[in-house]
Amino acid sequence: MKSNRTTQILAVSVLALAFAGVAGPAMADDPDTDGIDVSVTIEPLRVPGQVSMTVADNTGVTLTEHGSNAAARQFTGTLPTVTVTDTRLPDEIPAGSFWAVVGQSSQLTTTGTPAKTIGPEYLGWAPHLLTGSSTGAVEAGEPVSSVVSDGTGAPAVGLQGQELLISTANATEEIGTHKVNADLALRTPVDVAAGEYHSTLTLSLFDQS
Repeated sequence: MKSNRTTQILAVSVLALAFAGVAGPAMADDPDTDGIDVSVTIEPLRVPGQVSMTVADNTGVTLTEHGSNAAARQFTGTLPTVTVTDTRLPDEIPAGSFWAVVGQSSQLTTTGTPAKTIGPEYLGWAPHLLTGSSTGAVEAGEPVSSVVSDGTGAPAVGLQGQELLISTANATEEIGTHKVNADLALRTPVDVAAGEYHSTLTLSLFDQS
């Protein structure tokens, strides 16, 4: 019995020594280190530009009689300022791109019964560019007269079709903001029926890119 206990003690001692012999590499007291600077420049996200149109706040246009004569009754007013803004960068605009704003009037109609009407061909306008054009690429549209001619030589077709208010021949030449309005003139025969007439003048922006 004594001999067996001695053997067991020796075995445990050998195992302990074996584990004690497993050691990691020695670490230096003062390691040699060096830092590397990491930097990055993050640019703001680029939001694609666009061409947009806005109309100045208004309560509508009331035409008042002015300039009537023996040939016609005439009623005039001013279109609210229309602004076209192009926020695109030159590399976003395809070659040959242009934009245009056109206007077209609905029939003028009274609210009574039976309703009385005046065709949109009796309403004309004369657009005016309110902001300068450094290159001439942005222009106001040509005047359009009522079918009852105003004597200026302007086409006597009225606003029954889409007529040009403002446009650019080359969108890359003048990027930015452009303002325009127009003198409105309703010219009717002298025997036009009395009444309160209403119509809608619709403006549309076309971007040909």
